[in-house]
Amino acid sequence: EPYEGYPAQKAGLLAGDVILEVNGVSAEGKSTEEISRMLKGEPGTELTLKIKRGEEIKEFTLTREKIKIDDVPYFGKIDEETGYVKLTSFTETAADQVKDAFRKMKEEGIKKIVFDLRDNGGGLLNQAIEIVNIFVEKGQEVVRTKGKQSQWDKIYYTKNTPLDTGIPLVVLINENSASASEIVSGTMQDLDRGVLVGRKSYGKGLVQQTIPLSYNAQLKITVAKYYTPSGRCIQKLDYSHKDESGRATEIPDSLIQVFYTKNGREVRDGEGITPDIEVTPEESHEILLVLMSNYKIFDFATKYRLEHDSIPAPEEFHLTNEEYEQFVDFVYSGDSLEYEIESERVIKDLEKVLELEEFEGLEKDIEAIKTKIDSLKRQDIYRYRKEVQEVLENEIVSRYYYQKGRIRHALTNDPDIKQSLEILNDSVMYHNILTGKYPAKHTEDKK
Repeated sequence: EPYEGYPAQKAGLLAGDVILEVNGVSAEGKSTEEISRMLKGEPGTELTLKIKRGEEIKEFTLTREKIKIDDVPYFGKIDEETGYVKLTSFTETAADQVKDAFRKMKEEGIKKIVFDLRDNGGGLLNQAIEIVNIFVEKGQEVVRTKGKQSQWDKIYYTKNTPLDTGIPLVVLINENSASASEIVSGTMQDLDRGVLVGRKSYGKGLVQQTIPLSYNAQLKITVAKYYTPSGRCIQKLDYSHKDESGRATEIPDSLIQVFYTKNGREVRDGEGITPDIEVTPEESHEILLVLMSNYKIFDFATKYRLEHDSIPAPEEFHLTNEEYEQFVDFVYSGDSLEYEIESERVIKDLEKVLELEEFEGLEKDIEAIKTKIDSLKRQDIYRYRKEVQEVLENEIVSRYYYQKGRIRHALTNDPDIKQSLEILNDSVMYHNILTGKYPAKHTEDKK
């Protein structure tokens, strides 16, 4: 998928284009890694690609550039008074980009903010501290490290004047929020500076250092652990204890300790960061996973882009009933869509048992059931239409509005965002959560 504003997109390439040649060299039979090496080169040099788009063969000339993906791929207002910032990484530009986004939205009149750290695997510690500093006072402890050797015992404080210490704040986290993301979210929780919404975070609280070895190899060594202001360590896995397969085990419940936030709310160590309000999304049905893994959604989006020059704004784009029927026809007109559901697995087990017990004469009955199930499976694409259509629309939106469009479209149906707005639009609820007067809430996403 081309990134907006980068060489591939500027040259006119589209997602779904099939690369045939790179600088006159055939791409046939080459691995993704080999193609990647062929595409890379010094910034400023040119690259010629021959591609297939639908039935057409086209050539494009790209000028290579130094690529730096934004840490903040999108920010904007999600209602009249609420801003939203998505942070995907903690590179050396992360804090500046978050500050810039916040300042611009403040100029537009936002009075509340949602800060999205979902699926952010972390990065530079100093950037995490600077981001915390946007919302908390100068001189506040953010994190400390403790190691077996005293040289790793350090305390890190905020150093600058904050931008806003009072704006109501919700921080979104999930199971893929790790390391620096957990330092930011854990500190906000410990200081009762914002409400955490989502799912329990990854639980990576280790400080690691690499040591160069011969033959271009490196050895990564754990030298310390991170501790948030309340004193808790968020590390989930205990690498000093392994199971029978040699994998690290989770810290047992008997060793989990309770710590307290600034307002006296209970938080725990050894299990990542637990959000104040937990939202559990509905699990994806098998049909959606199959449609994605078989590239049916990707390929239909490619086809749709070639047939439609433009679509409405990401928040307003919806497939019509007729267009969804076209998608269904597309799915079932090509290769068969093979997948197995739980009832089919049960029938397989039943057939084995019947064979062992030497029951006879049931073959026709079982085949009839299997035929009926297969017929019902073909209806899954309609039964789970809402779920399938959301993903399909998001893929189509990305062909016109790229990564920003994906995010804008996804926000319209995001259960975490809905929960965040409910909290931010209810000042009593927001205050009660941060003072421990609001009961722990677990929200199911019902689509």
